[in-house]
Amino acid sequence: MPKILIIDDEKAIRRVIKEILEFEKYQVDEAEDGQQGLDMAVKGQYDVILSDIKMPKLDGMDLLAKLMEQGTESSLIMMSGHGNIETAVEAVKKGAFDYLAKPIDLNRLLVTIRNAMDKTLLVAETKKLRKKIGKNHEMIGDSKALNIIRDMIEKVAPTDARVLITGSNGSGKELVARAIHHKSQRANAPLIEVNCAAIPADLIESELFGHEKGAFTSAVATRKGKFELAEGGTIFLDEIGDMSLSAQAKVLRALQENKITRVGGDKEIKVDVRIIAATNKDLKKEIEKGDFREDLFHRLSVIPIHVPSLNDRKEDIPLLSEHFLNMICSDYGIPLKLLTKEALKELQNKNWTGNIREFRNVIERLIILCGKEITDKEVKQFA
Repeated sequence: MPKILIIDDEKAIRRVIKEILEFEKYQVDEAEDGQQGLDMAVKGQYDVILSDIKMPKLDGMDLLAKLMEQGTESSLIMMSGHGNIETAVEAVKKGAFDYLAKPIDLNRLLVTIRNAMDKTLLVAETKKLRKKIGKNHEMIGDSKALNIIRDMIEKVAPTDARVLITGSNGSGKELVARAIHHKSQRANAPLIEVNCAAIPADLIESELFGHEKGAFTSAVATRKGKFELAEGGTIFLDEIGDMSLSAQAKVLRALQENKITRVGGDKEIKVDVRIIAATNKDLKKEIEKGDFREDLFHRLSVIPIHVPSLNDRKEDIPLLSEHFLNMICSDYGIPLKLLTKEALKELQNKNWTGNIREFRNVIERLIILCGKEITDKEVKQFA
């Protein structure tokens, strides 16, 4: 049942609002001044808080400021019989969901509360989703190789140094790129990912730098590219070894001058982005073959980070198993399944050519096909 807190020093107003809200099946608590309201708001979990502005001990605006500082998840609706448009604007600027003038229009009150409930639910779902996404992008393990990478990330992330991440497919290069961005000073700006191998060679320049209307047959409108979309943040060029030489030349210019030009345009556009690149290829061999620019390689690899294969850090398999078992069982809404010691040893003996990506798929397959306890025989059968 949704919980609402009413904070008002006028008992009659609290009583009227409470009766209406309880009729609408809300659970309602009351506080007779700002300080009591603050204490109750901090201790309790309220979906919506209705607060008067003029109150003894602690007025509504100070209460609002304190709750915002503490990162409340409740939606706050401010009420006042002495306010004006300036008061309403100030309340909303400070974080209030809405402002209601007294005497309260009860129909508007109910509509505002319903809207505030929707906002509170949306915020909670967003946080839950972000937490879930965060779990999907954790670097799991305690091997020496992984800890070296973590130390490197801690040193590199606060800078704007360009990073080149190497490693085989499925080893976790994207996780390293995400960790660098989220620990950087650009963390609140976008992280834009570009899979260079998935974009046709004739479209990669348009994808990266955008295009002007009429630049080619299907360019029916001007479109920003990934570099502009990543403004102030980070652009992650995954599988950069598959990028065409003409696109490489433009990327090199963007690195040198911090400027780009859209396809079909002649206007130079300043960009402020950090570049992180990744590849599963040996770029030095690609340079020898003439498929990759040596000057671009040296621009990108200010900080080289090599991500080891799962076969090179098999001591992390117990922690990875536990992580994926918890995550996948939770996603499926089923009781947690466990691996026997023998099953775990069998997983460690396997040759993981597909790295973490293959390992996760195998754990998911075992969860689906096996009972509560997964045995070594089942690992041999299904892995």
